[in-house]
Amino acid sequence: MNSPSYSPMLSALGRSWWILLVYGLVALGFGVVAIGWPLAAAQGLAWALGVMAIVEGVTSLLGLFGRETGISRGWLLLYALASLAFGIIAVINPLAIASVVILLLGAWLLMAGVYRIVLAIRIRRHVQGEWILVLSGVLALLLGALFLARPLAGVAVTTLWVGVGSVLYGALQLVVAFKLRKLR
Repeated sequence: MNSPSYSPMLSALGRSWWILLVYGLVALGFGVVAIGWPLAAAQGLAWALGVMAIVEGVTSLLGLFGRETGISRGWLLLYALASLAFGIIAVINPLAIASVVILLLGAWLLMAGVYRIVLAIRIRRHVQGEWILVLSGVLALLLGALFLARPLAGVAVTTLWVGVGSVLYGALQLVVAFKLRKLR
């Protein structure tokens, strides 16, 4: 590790330790907000996605006036309008967007649960412990039904898990940042 070829790289990493520190602090901050106020955090994320979609839609519309678009103008216009529509809805009503995502997740979980149960029944003669697959299917069905019945609760629970992950990620970034700081 102390060979001359690694020295410039380690020195550069040491000088940029603060970037990981900022990432860690932002992740910790978001994680705390997501755990403390999950619906507000979900709204904020959906709103940010909406703003990004609006920017993408405007950029795509502007691309229609260029000489070379790289894609047919019809598809580019369709994409621009879809991006703008999604973005405007997400900015105006971000919680509705978050709820729709949870509803889609709930529908997928129902299908996944049925699939796992059917698969377990079909392979039961060939695989020992197929009950684990049945159990995962039942849990997927339950979670999917809960998400469909109470989408806002699903948004809150999902955001809580994202918050916990964000806090862990942020803490790890801080540890790495301070380790890299020693390389300066």
